Amino acid sequence: MQIPFRKPGKYMLTKEDPCITQKKIDELTTKLAKLKASCPAQIEEVRRLSLTGDFSENHAYQMAKGKLRGMNQRILELEHTLKNAQIIKPNKNNNTVQIGHIVTLEHDDSVKSYQILGSAETNPSKGTISYQSPLGSAMMNKKVGDIIQVKLADKIVEYKIVMIE
Repeated sequence: MQIPFRKPGKYMLTKEDPCITQKKIDELTTKLAKLKASCPAQIEEVRRLSLTGDFSENHAYQMAKGKLRGMNQRILELEHTLKNAQIIKPNKNNNTVQIGHIVTLEHDDSVKSYQILGSAETNPSKGTISYQSPLGSAMMNKKVGDIIQVKLADKIVEYKIVMIE
């Protein structure tokens, strides 16, 4: 059997980004509370199904147990995220682009605004990008009027910073 060749670093885990807004922390806290509240019912379901017979051929039991494992894993992930979270606080200094700012860019006579947040909250179609993205990292610490260059695919695109909020 031939082992596939993998490029070094391509399949490595990405470093976790702890920067999130208070709104996202509230959402995660709510999800965590709901998951913890539903755990006892799932535990009871696993217990009830375990009484019905042989574990190896008990499909409903296996499914319930898998669901419980998934819930426990999600709880651990949420607790870890909340424990390591760094809250993005609103920055009143609008001289340079920082995390949390809304930046208006001009490119080829079109104007678009982006909010710069952590990677956990990105949604480019809604105008939210990560400070670690190519565009986000190019904007960091720049001022109004600065021209930034971003390499996209095989070309370099220039943007002008019009406004920082």
